[in-house]
Amino acid sequence: MAKVFDFSGVDGFFPGEFLYPNPKESSPALSLGSHVGVYFPLRKRSRISAPYVVSGEPKKQPSIEVLPDECLFEIFRRLPGGQERSISACVSKRWLMLLSCIRKEEICTAKTTQFVETEIKSNPQKADDSSKPKEKGELESEDENEYQETDSHGFLSRSLDGKKATDVRLAAIAVGTASRGGLGKLSIRGSVATRGLTNLGLKAISRGCPSLRVLSLWNLPSISDEGLCEIASGNHSLEKLDLSHCPSITDKGLIAIAMSSPNLVSVTIESCSKICNESLQALGSYCPKLRCVAVNNCPLVGDQGIASLLSSAGNILTKAKFQALNISDVSLAVIGHYGREMTDLALIGLQNVNERGFWVMGKGRELKKLKSLSIIACEGVSDLGLEAISNGCPDLKLLGLGKCPLVSDNGVVSFAKGAGSLENLQIDECHRITQSGVLGILANCGGKLKAFTLANCFGIKDLEFGFPLTSLCHSLRSLTIQNCPGFGDSNLAMLGKICPNLTHVDLSGLNGITDAGFLPLVQSSEARLEKVNLSGCVNLTDNAVAAVAKLHGETLELLNLDGCRYITDVSLMAIARNCAILSELDVSQSGITDSGILALARAEQLNLQILSLGRCSFVSDKSLPFLNVLGKTLVGLNIQNCRGISFTTVDILLEQLWRCDILS
Repeated sequence: MAKVFDFSGVDGFFPGEFLYPNPKESSPALSLGSHVGVYFPLRKRSRISAPYVVSGEPKKQPSIEVLPDECLFEIFRRLPGGQERSISACVSKRWLMLLSCIRKEEICTAKTTQFVETEIKSNPQKADDSSKPKEKGELESEDENEYQETDSHGFLSRSLDGKKATDVRLAAIAVGTASRGGLGKLSIRGSVATRGLTNLGLKAISRGCPSLRVLSLWNLPSISDEGLCEIASGNHSLEKLDLSHCPSITDKGLIAIAMSSPNLVSVTIESCSKICNESLQALGSYCPKLRCVAVNNCPLVGDQGIASLLSSAGNILTKAKFQALNISDVSLAVIGHYGREMTDLALIGLQNVNERGFWVMGKGRELKKLKSLSIIACEGVSDLGLEAISNGCPDLKLLGLGKCPLVSDNGVVSFAKGAGSLENLQIDECHRITQSGVLGILANCGGKLKAFTLANCFGIKDLEFGFPLTSLCHSLRSLTIQNCPGFGDSNLAMLGKICPNLTHVDLSGLNGITDAGFLPLVQSSEARLEKVNLSGCVNLTDNAVAAVAKLHGETLELLNLDGCRYITDVSLMAIARNCAILSELDVSQSGITDSGILALARAEQLNLQILSLGRCSFVSDKSLPFLNVLGKTLVGLNIQNCRGISFTTVDILLEQLWRCDILS
């Protein structure tokens, strides 16, 4: 900046002559008066012992702030490095916003500045032309070798939430990261209190971060097409775009992004009420690398948008999610016809799709690479549609069904027969599924099913009936039955016989099972159990836990007994004796006491990492020394609502177990 004003050296202010060529002329800043003949000796500052008279207003100190924005802009873009620009941005908001408007190609390096000054001195008539920004190829950044602070993806990342999301903060980020290549990932999550963020902030990002790859905007009603167009004009490296709850953004902004982002790979649009079919058409036409698309709750998107997207980009799309859209059977037919490369598909809350749509999608015969399919809250899916999908998707490995009222035992059993590659089946809130359908799935899954989940199905009844055991499901490793009130001991014992190789068992929320049903499951398991979740099984006793510890203690890693009110210290003693590698234990809301904690502390081979004792009324301050012993390996301890543990004990634990996260 010194070069601009030429303050120092032989070209100083006082060249050894009168301050004014004609001493008789007046100055608006200095009244000559009795000091009209003041002389400044050669290259020396004058020593004035007597004060001189100042006429008019008091003399103002010289300030760079009197310069217009155009001059400051030319000064700022000639600053030698990123550190100098960052320091200048701290002077005032005006300087910060001016610096944030400078594009990378407009910044003059030291070589460029020296060249311009030489040209101005030798050719004054070209001074005006020298201030024009050079082409990008003519510039050489002196900070290109500067250390890059990167995240796991290899580029700078910033995340702003709530009140932190303001134009000033974005401008500061743009200026501060510009010398290091700018941001690579920006995530902004707004809130009700967010008022300081406008399109001006995105403009600063577009100028200072031309290499932005990931942009996420959530819950920002103040951001409109103007902000997205600024990003599109200054950035052509965008790879991932996430727009959620941005009601002011329309097709104009999204089309601008699509046209300027040839490297766009993933797009998520959620609850953007003004996005229409034209946006999806532009994404399919201008983004040749597009692989993942998710459209959720956009009421103006219909069959035309889905058809345009898939007909243009269907050959390259691998993942798609369509939720709460006004689409019909036509869209499903297009998916079945153009989804040649589709591997993951989620259809959620499609109320206008009927049985015919799913049948046509399965009969399209183009979803041969589909591996994961989720159908949730689609009332049109039926047994006929499931059978067609199983035949049309031979490589399907995961199927999720939720809130499908027309799906019955016949549909899931026929699907299990047709889908020979199925490895994971998840069924939730399908109330026409009974125990006959569950056993039929396990007996006809083709020997590849590894995980089965059944949750919130009220059609399950605990009925005893004969079932042939000729087709056992040896491949099943994980069994989850959650919150099915009719599921009881008979069903559980039968599953234990059909699935002898279970390693993960989750029976949470089954208050109808007792030791009579659980013990046969534990005893018939040929493989060793590793994770057992029995939370909410209020009728299980110490006998069940003792059997698990004795038969599977060598492999047991997780045991959850939350809410098992009949579990006492006997269970903890069995665990202490047999479970050598147990790392996570939850006995919240049970009947254990200080004696049980003592038994755990005395176990030499036990290395617990997470222990939950929440709402254990019989645990008191006497457990303090035992918890200190266990704390040598603990990383998490839950003692919430333990009425017998005082605040003093909690403070001691917080002080002594400083490496452990304690919930109190």
